[in-house]
Amino acid sequence: MPTDIIMPQMGESIVEGTITKWLKKPGDKVQRDEPLFEISTDKVDAEIPAPASGVLQEIKVTEGTTVNVNTVVGTIAVDGEAAAKPAAPAPAPEKSPESKSSSAGVPPAVAGASRPRTPAPQAPSPAPAAQAEDEEEARSSPLVRKIAREHGISLSQISGTGLGGRISKQDIMSFIEAQGSQPARAGTDASVPQAERSEAAPSPTPSSAPRPAAPAPYPGDLVPMTNMRKIIAQRMIESRRTSAHVHCMYEVDFTRIVNLRAKHKSGFEQRHGARLTFMPFFVRAAVIALQQWPIINASLEGDNIRYHRHINMGIAVALDWGLIVPVLKNAGDLNFLGLQRGITDLGERARTKKLKPDDVEGSTFTVTNPGQFGAVFGLPIINQPNSAIMGVGGITKQPMVITDKDGTDSIAIRSVVHLTLGYDHRLIDGAVADQFMALVKKNLETWSEEVG
Repeated sequence: MPTDIIMPQMGESIVEGTITKWLKKPGDKVQRDEPLFEISTDKVDAEIPAPASGVLQEIKVTEGTTVNVNTVVGTIAVDGEAAAKPAAPAPAPEKSPESKSSSAGVPPAVAGASRPRTPAPQAPSPAPAAQAEDEEEARSSPLVRKIAREHGISLSQISGTGLGGRISKQDIMSFIEAQGSQPARAGTDASVPQAERSEAAPSPTPSSAPRPAAPAPYPGDLVPMTNMRKIIAQRMIESRRTSAHVHCMYEVDFTRIVNLRAKHKSGFEQRHGARLTFMPFFVRAAVIALQQWPIINASLEGDNIRYHRHINMGIAVALDWGLIVPVLKNAGDLNFLGLQRGITDLGERARTKKLKPDDVEGSTFTVTNPGQFGAVFGLPIINQPNSAIMGVGGITKQPMVITDKDGTDSIAIRSVVHLTLGYDHRLIDGAVADQFMALVKKNLETWSEEVG
């Protein structure tokens, strides 16, 4: 018997996943535990391994389709079996009404069922027109259907260029331009043929102003957002609406640490098998300051303040396909070497899609590093439900006024970095935020810890 390929459950709260890419095609040989397809959930992107060795016999769920966990998305003919003719990818099975209600924001056309449904009591078959309407709605967006109603167009006349024949705004606007269709009068039933409406509707009076023509679509390609991009967009808007964002910025003389890293990086890698980067210095300086100012590590829960027992450090990682924030748990209990190893591990697993849902949950404070791309500083959005996020700018050489112990000033070339704290003013006062950042600055400029 063929082996079923199942949409896995990537965490207790995850009920569905989107297949973003098949790494094999029907007829290809696969080895057990070899990456077979990629999925995206509301927590992580991940590669899913093959459950058995054999030949990929059938792909049941196409790329870009969202289905419930435990849904069969394909089959593998195990070694020794005569694989049937490779089947073309089939559309995902339609969800039951109950499944639709649990998959917020997933169009009916791309939602799948997790198990066979018990046959419902016989009901009269819907009229052909109703069936056609359901099919049209399943392969178009509310905006497309609104435009169709305004112009008296049946979507069955349009061939969609999107995934699974989905009709995009560009498709319907191109159709309107080609047909010279005019918007329908208010209250007109879009299902009535245009010719019949023209006979039934009264002629417009001379004083009636003509409706403006629909704007032509902008030139260029229209592509759907990835599941990760949709989630990022949703989370950023939610954070802006939730927190009263305020930012403060500090200039830090980073020369001591730049020289320290240059001195130890070769021996550090030989001894520990890990590169010595700047990130653990920033994380360690922030951990020490968070221990003194625990309100920065707290979060709001209704009208209460949750003071977290542990410092769970979110480390923002930029990926080619988006941004993710894996979490270094109990960062306050780690020494410098433990911080470097933990940061390196999270970054590597994020880039190879090996993170688990638990790896991106539970942060209490976040550090992001726009400076790696040359930014002088950034004004980051708070990673909910955190109350603060620290942005690390680029490290540059600048002339600075240096005052020695005798009070004599001189100008010297120093390595400088700008740190920004974005904080929720509902919970954190400006004076507290400034004192926290002043301590981070001091920790970095007077660094005295061993780096292992």
